[in-house]
Amino acid sequence: MNKKSNIGLIGLAVMGENLALNMERNGFQVSVYNRAEGAEAHVVEHFMSGRGAGKNFLGFTELRDFVESLERPRKIMMMIRAGRPVDLVIEALLPFLSEGDVIIDGGNSNWQDSERREAELRQRGVYFVGCGISGGEEGALNGPAIMPGGAREAWPLIEPIFTRIAAKAEDGMPCCAWIGAGGSGHFVKMVHNGIEYGDMQLIAEAYGVLCTVAGKTNDEMAEIFASWNEGKLSSYLIEITAEILRHREPDGSYLIDKILDAAGQKGTGKWSVINSLEYGQPLNLIATAVYERSLSAAVELRQEASSVYLRSQLTLDFTEADTLALQRSLYASKIVSYAQGFALLQEASKENKWSLNLSSIARIWRNGCIIRSAFLSDIAEAYEAQPDLQHLLLAPFFQHEIKDAKADWARTVATAIASECSVPAFSAALNYFFSLTTRRLPANMLQAQRDFFGAHTFERVDNPRGVFFHENWTGRGSDTSSTTYNV
Repeated sequence: MNKKSNIGLIGLAVMGENLALNMERNGFQVSVYNRAEGAEAHVVEHFMSGRGAGKNFLGFTELRDFVESLERPRKIMMMIRAGRPVDLVIEALLPFLSEGDVIIDGGNSNWQDSERREAELRQRGVYFVGCGISGGEEGALNGPAIMPGGAREAWPLIEPIFTRIAAKAEDGMPCCAWIGAGGSGHFVKMVHNGIEYGDMQLIAEAYGVLCTVAGKTNDEMAEIFASWNEGKLSSYLIEITAEILRHREPDGSYLIDKILDAAGQKGTGKWSVINSLEYGQPLNLIATAVYERSLSAAVELRQEASSVYLRSQLTLDFTEADTLALQRSLYASKIVSYAQGFALLQEASKENKWSLNLSSIARIWRNGCIIRSAFLSDIAEAYEAQPDLQHLLLAPFFQHEIKDAKADWARTVATAIASECSVPAFSAALNYFFSLTTRRLPANMLQAQRDFFGAHTFERVDNPRGVFFHENWTGRGSDTSSTTYNV
């Protein structure tokens, strides 16, 4: 065993423990630290005598000893709860660190916190990296998708470790690349999680249509999802959906039928929606997915409402053509979800001067993470061919895919609604597409109303953009307009 460890890891919960094992398996000596308080009093001891026994680990419960065990410049990765705990651990570490040492936050931190921490630590001579990590506990152990951003000077120091432990795509490339400055790493991870919300909601709605409209059995639905996983929809989430539908209890019943229809959430989907509003980028599909989780949690309210508003559950003669139409609708809606996410990345990159490489980000997500899917390679190729692509739906490949699916997409949504089957994410995706591709929206009426009651001014189609007018609509007003109008 080397005298000094290559990297230190703080926090031996499931993600931290598995990442440490991943690093050690890939040839690195790792020092691990966990506080020894309350229920965590013996965490390090249990790890060193359990999963870490006989391996290239050094275990510590004192921060000074932990820091001194690391080679210089020190590289310390935190896998702890986001928020105030991260700041507290950083403050506890700083007295023991030297100029040029690196602190990495691998938790689900808010990107603005990472932005602040990078700036503050730079003033103290320490490099901070806000690092998005996706893949869950299995990914942490066997290879996650890694999205590091922050102090660029830290990248040469941590790249050999991160690229070794990251998942590998089919072409052998590591699912890890430098993202950009400030809080960009955690921003990209936040958008990843928002897209994940959208993907999951779309799949749940497809399941709902197959179950309530088509009247399919769990085994039949499992076969359908498994077949979809062989084509354009090939992805981790489609794969596990088929497995979930097949999973039985010891008594032979299906577990999925016994799971309460109340979905939880940890907040990263909400962050994506909030940031979409801040940057003026519509994320209506992902917002719908977030709201549907909130609505699902209101179980008692929904039960009461369903008893008041009785409706007929129509089971239609759902043909193979209808199943194919549903598949195409899911694919088209998924494209919209990713298009919205990448549009948000593009706008945030411009506003924050991050120079995000959207093709590289798509390649990072090809394996190891929850949203890994076959068509991420198509997204990567679209942005590689056109780095300044205005919108993903304008890429030639996706133009063809959407045009091919459009008729089935509209028919599927109409069929579900006619059957009183809720498909809010499918509908949101389709309506976003309709709005995006409408040359003249009824927003002229909105702006006329705003000018009528608030003198907010308007632009005219017979004048250049940026020239504003105000109308004295009633003859009783004035020619004074509001100065707070924001395009």
